[in-house]
Amino acid sequence: QVQLVESGGGLVQAGGSMRLSCAASGRTFSSYGMGWFRQAPGKEREFVAAISQTGGNTHYADSVKGRFTISRDNAKKTVYLQMDNLKSEDTAAYYCAARPAYSSVWYYTGYQYWGQGTQVTVSS
Repeated sequence: QVQLVESGGGLVQAGGSMRLSCAASGRTFSSYGMGWFRQAPGKEREFVAAISQTGGNTHYADSVKGRFTISRDNAKKTVYLQMDNLKSEDTAAYYCAARPAYSSVWYYTGYQYWGQGTQVTVSS
């Protein structure tokens, strides 16, 4: 069992930066791949970024590649999403999620545990 709590959302101007954190509870955090998804009003939940159990492999959606960076600290049981050069289209609720090692990185159905989400609003 893994419980996830996101923090760090808020309001930022376009071109600014923000870092999201996701704190996990449970003893098996390091055995899960982690991901970030986002969902804007009226839109489907979409993949943003993912990181492997050890942090050695990362994946990004094309829309955020070069602007967002995912990282994790297994000692602190925390995963981060550094977001730079934010755009208005990045406005959404952001969710972190944990997936078993064998499941898909890219699809939300592959993730077993979810946080409650944190709102990011980018003003233009």
